[in-house]
Amino acid sequence: MAVTSKTLQWLCSLLLLVGVASALKFELPAHTGGESHRKERCIRNFVNRDTMVAVKSIVGGHKGDGMVVNIHIRDALGNEYGRPRDVVGENRVVFTSHSDASFDVCYENLFSGSHRPSPSIREIELDVEIGADARDWSAVQANEKLKPVEADLRRIEEMTGEIVREMEYLRSREQKLRDTNESTNTRVKWFGVGTTWLLIGLWAWQIMYLRAYFRSKHLI
Repeated sequence: MAVTSKTLQWLCSLLLLVGVASALKFELPAHTGGESHRKERCIRNFVNRDTMVAVKSIVGGHKGDGMVVNIHIRDALGNEYGRPRDVVGENRVVFTSHSDASFDVCYENLFSGSHRPSPSIREIELDVEIGADARDWSAVQANEKLKPVEADLRRIEEMTGEIVREMEYLRSREQKLRDTNESTNTRVKWFGVGTTWLLIGLWAWQIMYLRAYFRSKHLI
């Protein structure tokens, strides 16, 4: 059993390395909120359709310190997934994507009142988990009464399935790009052939026209 547990931990670590989770920390300065001074800090990720995404934010500071941090989660197609307001401490938003598109997690730090704190910044820690990583496996294990090894196997199975689906998606994209390149090459080839024959025809017409012109002038 010890060997099995170590093997599962190794597999989980390997899959996490190729996963799509990302985490970062940054400082978010406050501003007055005017349209001309609007300063959102956005982090973008790409997600496939019908994929679970968990966005966890840890916002420093405290309420009443003269600043308000708002979060806006939206994708490139205009779908909105959450707008938490006045966030302090840990905040978690879980959603399922509507389409294959990139989504933005945007933060805005506004002054709240006449008080201007110094320094006027909030520290933000962002952790984005996509797919199997976004699920609460402790809750799954408790609800389905799974053993720890069974829960690890379920997680590995889902992560492996996501990798396979991602590979299939990349393969289909590569197929589309190859078809587009072949179609473009064919069109360019026939365009080149048509242009060549057009130039040959124009050259022949110019020769005939010049011969007729010189004959009319009795030059030849």
